[in-house]
Amino acid sequence: MANANSGSGKIKIGLALGGGAARGWAHIGVLRALKDAGIHPDIIAGTSIGAVVGACELAGQLAPLEEFARELTRRRVLGYLDFNFAGTGLITGHRLGERLKKELGDTKIEDLPRRFTAVATEIGTGHEVWLSRGHLVEAVRASYALPGVFRPVKVDGRWLFDGALVNPIPISVCRALGARYVIAVNLNIDISSRGTISNVNPMPASDEVMEEAPPVTGKNGIAVRRLLQRQILGKGEDVPGISTVMMDAFNIVQDRIARSRLAGDPPDAMISPRLHGIGLFDFHRADELIQRGEVAAKREIEDLVRELGVRGHGTQSTSLTVT
Repeated sequence: MANANSGSGKIKIGLALGGGAARGWAHIGVLRALKDAGIHPDIIAGTSIGAVVGACELAGQLAPLEEFARELTRRRVLGYLDFNFAGTGLITGHRLGERLKKELGDTKIEDLPRRFTAVATEIGTGHEVWLSRGHLVEAVRASYALPGVFRPVKVDGRWLFDGALVNPIPISVCRALGARYVIAVNLNIDISSRGTISNVNPMPASDEVMEEAPPVTGKNGIAVRRLLQRQILGKGEDVPGISTVMMDAFNIVQDRIARSRLAGDPPDAMISPRLHGIGLFDFHRADELIQRGEVAAKREIEDLVRELGVRGHGTQSTSLTVT
């Protein structure tokens, strides 16, 4: 770990908020713990849900976001799933976008009090795109547009989707923007236990019958909505829906990319909330996720305070003097 006290002058602190869908509510707890310790990053870079939380923090809207998250129930989560029939994603994302616009308005990234960048991926080329200027809500929407689930977002003539495909924990962005000390938040550390090889029999035993889903009935489009909800969320604890399959596959790929990038460009400090057992679509478990994020950050606070030379808690200074 780099020692922030090894030089002289002021250092810039970067905070890299990783992707992880619903697990991203843990970022709220992390930010709360850092603030309580007097640590205020100069630069925040976010990928996917990390971009959402980072944008709300710098726009002064983290409290409303936390209130929104804590009020979510399974029913309310379903209410934000505006199904898309255009073929570019299961969900248009308009309802979520409108909610973000309600909190963030027409804020421009360059008008934020501190540096912010959202990471996205360009469709077709696979280029990593850093959104550090322009409309904040559109940048955030592009960063969390999970392929196949959310419709991609067009920004400056380029179609973009989730940045976790190229940079799941944007440490490199923080460094490129001038951060000398980078704190990273990895929401998927527990996934690294996967990757073992197992031998399984893909065919059911001769006396087993594969269960078929019952028909969905309803009127005036209700049947279609019920079908899509079942496909998205699954029809039982043992039968995953499309969202579970896609998100889990995406998350495994994201984990592999993250580990590769972390090996080549490790952060100065890592905060890794213990989120085992919390699904990527468990947005209704915000209370638990925020608490786990805060606990994880507090485990690292003592080292961070020592490394950064924070003189007392609650300071509003974002650049820390190195002694």
